[in-house]
Parts: sequence; structure tokens; C-alpha cells
Amino acid sequence: MTTPSVNASAWPDSQQLQHLLIDIAETEVLSRYRNPDVSRKSDGTLVTDADLAVQNRLIEQLAVSWPEIPLMGEEMTPEQQQALVARDCYWCVDPLDGTTNYSAGLPYFALSLALVVQGRAVLGIVYDPLRHECYRAELGRGAWLNDEPLRLHRGPGTLKECIAIVDFKRLTPGLAIQLSKQPPYRSQRCFGAIALEWCWLAAGRAHLNLHGGQKLWDYAAGRLIFAEAGGLFNQGDSQPERLGLAVQPALGAVDAHLFRLWREWLRQAGFPLEGSG
Repeated sequence: MTTPSVNASAWPDSQQLQHLLIDIAETEVLSRYRNPDVSRKSDGTLVTDADLAVQNRLIEQLAVSWPEIPLMGEEMTPEQQQALVARDCYWCVDPLDGTTNYSAGLPYFALSLALVVQGRAVLGIVYDPLRHECYRAELGRGAWLNDEPLRLHRGPGTLKECIAIVDFKRLTPGLAIQLSKQPPYRSQRCFGAIALEWCWLAAGRAHLNLHGGQKLWDYAAGRLIFAEAGGLFNQGDSQPERLGLAVQPALGAVDAHLFRLWREWLRQAGFPLEGSG
């Protein structure tokens, strides 16, 4: 098989990938859930034996069917990640999105896998093993939840009726205070697993989101699923031609009307907004 192009007919089978991710989650993640081995990386963030086991299993098993496509994972060195992102085709993996939740026994985490071709995410799969929910998308072909088509319906007519997913700790203090004192939405949540939060937006479980800094493996799969379900997003102060490793602020809404309202409110509040998708 040659390196996949932007032509969808050359992409790997997303359903085959879905089954692979589900199997790895059952054997490597759920088996360790009640007693994970937790340590800290050099930057102070947590890593568990499940993170490493999932990444290693994916490296091994993806290479069996697609040996020409390298894998770029969160648990690699920055030098390794930079070299792989420069490639025209690679897998982008967050082996355990929501490691802090997982290590504390909080039931909100997922495995995230995307295929990036010529700087664009063209396939995305996010699996929530506790709820047995597998979200999947193919660029230009749509999104699915457990193989049922996933399509967003129109959200509430005003921001005041919306549920928002907001990560306060990554916002500027001024914006966080403003949102706390005078929120434009009805209610706010933060679950601690970015890829899965994008998928819950795609499923219509919330209407808006806001995040001060997402990494490539956080959003590559989940944001594609959200977009293919009909959601709109904006990625910070610049929309690069190719996905890269720069940390980017992000916002989203489930329909165009709410996106305009949310974007305008945030523009007035000073959130960086140039670049949208």
C-alpha cells in the first residue's frame, strides 16, 4: 500500500481501526483502571502504565497493516514528535485522553487516534471504554457513534440557553473572571478530557466550548468528529495550513447561529479569534 493521499479511497479502513482501538482499550486500559501505576513526566504531568501500554500496542499493531505510516504519540519526546509531524502522513495518538481522571478513578477518559495526511486530519476515532461509545469520522464523509450516523441538530436560540464546556485554568485571568461573574451561557462544565469533550459536543450533550490551549493529540481526532457532525470551530490566533505542535486556544458551537453569538461575545472579551473552520 502506498502512502495515503487526500483521496479518501486510499485511506485505511476506519471501521477496522475502530475495532483495533476497542480491543486495545479493553485489554490495556480497563484491566488497569482500578489500580494504575502512576508516575510524573519531566513537565510534571501524570503518565500511567496504561498510557504507555496503549501507545506501544498501537505502534506494533498499526505497523502490521500499514507499515509505511509512522505514529506520533503524546508519550514521545518533543524531538520525535517534531520529526514525525513534518511527514506528509502519520498517525496522531493520545493513548489515554484524561490521564488525571483515569489515575483518580474518575470515569471520564478515552483513547484517541487520528490519521493526518498532508497536514489535515482525515480520519478520527475516539473510544470511551467505560460507556462503550466509539466516535468515528472520515473527512467529507460524516461522523458516527457506534456506527450510527452522528449529525447535530440546531441548538438553543440564545447563549443564555446553552451548556458550555469551559476549561478555566487555561484562560487568561481576566476572561476567567468575566465568565465567572457574568457568564453568557446557562451552565458550564469541564470534564478533563479534550478529545472526548469534542465528541460530547458532536453528540449534542453541550452546545459551546472554550479552551485556552490544546495540543495536537488533544484535538486531532475529536475536532474532526465534531466538524463532520456539523459543528463549527475556531482555532485561536492562526489557522495553520498544516496541523502542528503549537498549543492553540479553541472554541466551538453546535450550529452557525450560536457560533456567531459565541464568537462575538468572546471577541468583545478579548479572546484570540482569527482563523476558523
